Amino acid sequence: MKRPAAVREADVVVIGAGVAGLSVASGLAGLRVDLLAGGRLGRTGSSPWAQGGIAGAVGAGDSPALHARDTLAAAGELGDPAAVARLTSEAPQRLAQLASLGARFDRDPDGRLDLAREAAHSRARVLHARDATGAEMLRALGEALDAAQRTAVFEGARALELVTDGGRVTGVVARHADGALVRHLAKAVVLATGGLGHVYARTTNPGEARGDGLALAWRAGARLADLEFVQFHPTALDAGSDPMPLLTEALRGAGAVLVDERGERLLAAAGPKAELRPRDVLARDLWAALGSGRRAFLDAREAVGESFPERFPTVFEACRRHGLDPRRRPIPIAPAAHYHMGGVEADLDGRTSLRGLWAAGEVACTGVHGANRLASNSLLEGLVFGACVARSVRDALPGLARPHRGAGRAWDELPAAEDAVALEAEVRRLMWEKVGLVRSAAGLGAAIARLDALAGRIAPSSPSGSLVTVARLVATAALARPESRGAHFRADHPAANPAWRRRILLSTDGAAIRLETQPVGAPEAVEVCA
Repeated sequence: MKRPAAVREADVVVIGAGVAGLSVASGLAGLRVDLLAGGRLGRTGSSPWAQGGIAGAVGAGDSPALHARDTLAAAGELGDPAAVARLTSEAPQRLAQLASLGARFDRDPDGRLDLAREAAHSRARVLHARDATGAEMLRALGEALDAAQRTAVFEGARALELVTDGGRVTGVVARHADGALVRHLAKAVVLATGGLGHVYARTTNPGEARGDGLALAWRAGARLADLEFVQFHPTALDAGSDPMPLLTEALRGAGAVLVDERGERLLAAAGPKAELRPRDVLARDLWAALGSGRRAFLDAREAVGESFPERFPTVFEACRRHGLDPRRRPIPIAPAAHYHMGGVEADLDGRTSLRGLWAAGEVACTGVHGANRLASNSLLEGLVFGACVARSVRDALPGLARPHRGAGRAWDELPAAEDAVALEAEVRRLMWEKVGLVRSAAGLGAAIARLDALAGRIAPSSPSGSLVTVARLVATAALARPESRGAHFRADHPAANPAWRRRILLSTDGAAIRLETQPVGAPEAVEVCA
């Protein structure tokens, strides 16, 4: 059945209302902005789930150059120096601006920022708002957005398809919370839809993190990059829930240790600072330990103890919901899909390969994370590059023609597959087993063959079809990289290959997947966004 969509017009449509989306929308104050939020404002996407902090060189003895060095060291030689320079040089300015909006970061008794040191950081540079940093940032950004009186927020709206005209993106078709189909037309569209963690059976991400932004961009013809790099967080609460509650990195930064079922140090051979190694290394070590029949726990009794409810209220409440008291016993843990370094290829201003389309935050791939993201750089990415996207869009709008309103095509109502729940469960299980922490050509090939078979049963633009599309693209990129680098580990190619110090780009003409490789960008001067 075909249904016409109602039409709205704006200057800009922003899809997504996490830290990246709100940063973009806040920077467009005064323009007519339609903001599509998948859920309630301030509670949608992965941002409000972000317990960990936000990094920035704001402490004594630190500098953006040191922050950049640590970021590049974690990136598996694939971090783009220009993108990293933009991220780290702007961090102090953006954090100060956020504080001026009322963001309440933790402070010591003297009123100074209470900075923590986390895995792979050489300095204490991570700001926290207890263990609810993302939620606090959204609160401050949301209140700032209230002052932008020309922003229309649509809670519970789901983007279904990008509208294109002659190769240019001119809007998006969305289903609103009341079921109405609406064609939002605009001179510019910004994707800020977050990651793809829920493509995996075990994840710390909410159910809406399904890679929908990647699927939208792919179907419109945008180029994608670095899709094989999926970060698995080593410490998720292993208590049978979906998604798995995250146990913030700050717990290990505070001194919590990994133990087995006997209470013995789980990774003693790795030395006294085993818990503070990069996430990918720690996650694979835990994976191996679990595979050998051992169990894994995070013991914070000595490091945190009775102060747990005050210092880590989100983690404490998650444990209590599962009948656990972390003050009295170690917390059962397992690795889980957490963050996607890949995404829609974007330059430092968020411009994609499609005119009229920008991307910001986790859905975008600027190369800032390379093969592995440094802890607490994700919220920072949304904050910094969200501001850059807002500036770029403002600059571009005068040169973009207003889209033709027209009647537009009627929208195809796509019924859900009868077995959608079972199909999606199979995709998620397949991705976890074959395209997870440890990969091989045989496993990846089997995953792709099965995903191809599933794709033939459903419409590509249906919710299940989008999930299959994203899974297929990630598996294809992982098979194309015959080495281990950063968060991508191939058991059949366990070492890094210098010849593969290149990015993998995916594009399509609507039929086949095209792959090409690209060398990492060279260092260059980076303009700071106004």
